[in-house]
Amino acid sequence: MAHVLALDQGTTSSRAMVFDADGRVCGHAQREFAQHFPQPGWVEHDAHEILQSQFDCARAALESAKLTASEIAAIGIANQRETTVLWSRRDGRAIAPAIVWQDRRTADRCETLRARGWSEDVRARTGLELDPYFSATKLAWLLDHVPGARERAERGELAFGTIDSWLIWHLTGGRLHLTDPGNAARTLLFDIHSRTWDESLLEGFGIPASVLPRVVDSIGVCGETDPDVFGASIPIAGIGGDQQAATFGQCCFSPGMAKNTYGTGCFLLMNTGTEAVVSTHRLLTTIGWSGDGPPVYALEGSVFMGGAIVQWLRDSLGLIKASADIEALAGSVPDSGGVVMIPGFTGLGAPYWDPNARGTLLGLTRGTGAAHVARAALEAIAMQTLDLVEAMQLDGASPLRELRVDGGAAANNLLMQMQADLLGVPVVRPKMLETTTLGAAYLAGLGVGVWPDTDALTRQWQVDRVFEPSLAEDRRLARRTAWARGIACVRSWGHS
Repeated sequence: MAHVLALDQGTTSSRAMVFDADGRVCGHAQREFAQHFPQPGWVEHDAHEILQSQFDCARAALESAKLTASEIAAIGIANQRETTVLWSRRDGRAIAPAIVWQDRRTADRCETLRARGWSEDVRARTGLELDPYFSATKLAWLLDHVPGARERAERGELAFGTIDSWLIWHLTGGRLHLTDPGNAARTLLFDIHSRTWDESLLEGFGIPASVLPRVVDSIGVCGETDPDVFGASIPIAGIGGDQQAATFGQCCFSPGMAKNTYGTGCFLLMNTGTEAVVSTHRLLTTIGWSGDGPPVYALEGSVFMGGAIVQWLRDSLGLIKASADIEALAGSVPDSGGVVMIPGFTGLGAPYWDPNARGTLLGLTRGTGAAHVARAALEAIAMQTLDLVEAMQLDGASPLRELRVDGGAAANNLLMQMQADLLGVPVVRPKMLETTTLGAAYLAGLGVGVWPDTDALTRQWQVDRVFEPSLAEDRRLARRTAWARGIACVRSWGHS
């Protein structure tokens, strides 16, 4: 039976899984790595620690599956998007820490470009907001602040990539510098309509074209690993940004189907088919994946703080010892007692795009306890997702019939019930929650014929539980009103 190795390089950990042709997990490994916060609003990773953790996971997953590299049909890669690495073509060493997607150091630069009237042109070409979230201003910052970087880049000595490109470079011993359209579409440098690097954007952001990777399809063999990495060459046949891969792993293959991933952030993607739907409510238009035929587009809403809120309660406040403990703590009270949390720790993402917003707890009384704060934290995750769904409806998207969910926090039954109650539609949780990793496997497996088509994948997809909405409408509206007041408060505070 054919097996596929999926590499899932995330924001806080690296994961690898081996899947068989029935979609069953045969081997698994995961490693956390360090997060670095050198200044307020800055978030960095050690690119070489990422590399080591991911390769260690891949080897451990193969060992867990009792398989060798020669028995693997293909490798698929899913990766944290927008995170920016700049490295030497000569020795493959990163010349500075990776700047993570959450990093806000270029907020002033984006504001300057907006003041010059760039926003509409950037949105028309890339489908994105002019925001520090994306890669272009991060890359420009590295070129301008790492001594000698711009000169080296102009001489063709440096390579830029998001994490997929960084992994592929090292998987192939430096032979291949590649990305796929879904990852390229997150850089602010890629025209999603012509599917090419945009010369005017490169010039405007001050990016030399020589640093850019070549864009290849998400599905299909693009190269093979160096035999020294895992002991034998393995075809690399699938590439997808983590949220595109999760959408693929959720089998959202038809226009109108949507999934939400509850990871470090929350990411809601709706398949819009071969049409690049233009958002008028500050959502993102992005490329989902490409293979034979035209690419699949998606409408996306990005929330910066999802599961990261729970990590904050655990690591900074000490309210819980483990992330999983939040469900019991929040479930020990019937509601949040009027407490509202607005998690603008790194600004607010869609549909607000406010880098100056800050995190706030509202409605505190002497009776407020840890359980109320915990419940308000879960409600904040669900409320942010509702913000995205409402924006999609205003953009003319098809009415949401159900929301497919995945990611670590989707295992939280209380959160999923909150989400169904606030959305007013069923929330469907699959048996396989690690759909990002599964999606990477599906992309690669399709690329080498382990699965013949997407219909075969749909037949494998299995439901674990459906959460039906049960909250009375008056209570839902009261909570929604309190949330709206909280949002207005933190945005006013951030701009004062």
